[in-house]
Amino acid sequence: MSDLNVAAVAAMNGMENPMMKTDRERMLWMYHRMLLIREYEDTLAIVYFEGKLPPKIQKGLAFDIGAGSIPGEMHLAAGQEAAAVGVCAHLEPRDSVWATHRAHHFAIAKGVDLRRMTAEMFGKVDGLSRGKGGHMHLYDPHANFACNGIVGAGIPHACGAALAAKARGTGAVAVAEFGDGAVNEGSFHESLNIAGLWKLPVVFVCQDNNYGISVSKRASTAVESNVVRAAGYGMPGVSVPENDAVQMSAVAGAAIARARCGEGPTLIEMKVDRYYGHFQGDPETYRPKGEVKALKGQDPILKLERMLLESGAIEATGVAAARQQAKRSVAEAIEFARNSPYPGAAEAHQHVFAD
Repeated sequence: MSDLNVAAVAAMNGMENPMMKTDRERMLWMYHRMLLIREYEDTLAIVYFEGKLPPKIQKGLAFDIGAGSIPGEMHLAAGQEAAAVGVCAHLEPRDSVWATHRAHHFAIAKGVDLRRMTAEMFGKVDGLSRGKGGHMHLYDPHANFACNGIVGAGIPHACGAALAAKARGTGAVAVAEFGDGAVNEGSFHESLNIAGLWKLPVVFVCQDNNYGISVSKRASTAVESNVVRAAGYGMPGVSVPENDAVQMSAVAGAAIARARCGEGPTLIEMKVDRYYGHFQGDPETYRPKGEVKALKGQDPILKLERMLLESGAIEATGVAAARQQAKRSVAEAIEFARNSPYPGAAEAHQHVFAD
């Protein structure tokens, strides 16, 4: 294995801080992380249905959301990888990310332990919260990452983290990531107002995948682009109109640097694509026929891959090695989760709030 591939595999496994890299190395880090995210989401799309569907379709037998290896809902972020790696390529360990219910891409990009995150989804004791949070409630203090299932709820949390960082003088930056449906929530507007007023070191990242569950952005939002809202709260708004990791990295890098040097918040809206339904099992009857196939024709991973190959930053053998490493990492995480034990019944009242 060449030195470049050794470095790439190390970065893929979270052993290096992308902030310590050259521009070329940062692009390679983003590429490897995107491959890992896509492999993870595509694998979960299969594993999630284990035990949830009857072996034979019979009258009266239907999808059982509580059954199988991974109980509960599942929201996948395949197609949205560029937003996560573009932002996290500029974050330091002290910085925090406050995410939404569709957050695996940001969790992986921020360095959340893949095995423990997977065990959490399986409801196992080796999970991030000993299996009690599931996939929508992933908390990793070591990676400074948190997400929850309430639309827009992570936005004020990011403001709180940014306020604490400013008061303590740590130089840390907080990132709130959310979908275009969340901008119609009061928490979005209240948070941007206080962030602009107090010049908090926070970056708001809206991922426009065109749908809030099953409702299109055009049918739910009064403005064509949410970046125009930034002016009302005293901050710049920047649009990234293509699902492109390089463009996102440039915009996010400038916004994070601006926040870190005390100039206040930025609102970024990036066009991304959602390859799966709002949740696994979503019939997606609201999507035009052939939409997903057309979106995959602009796959951000393949776009970055072509750029790296054409520039000589990676060779075909490196691409093959990177894809194989992603498969191995995901397979190991799934196996770790399967082999982890379930918590005992006595734990039901532990680590929870009580009256």
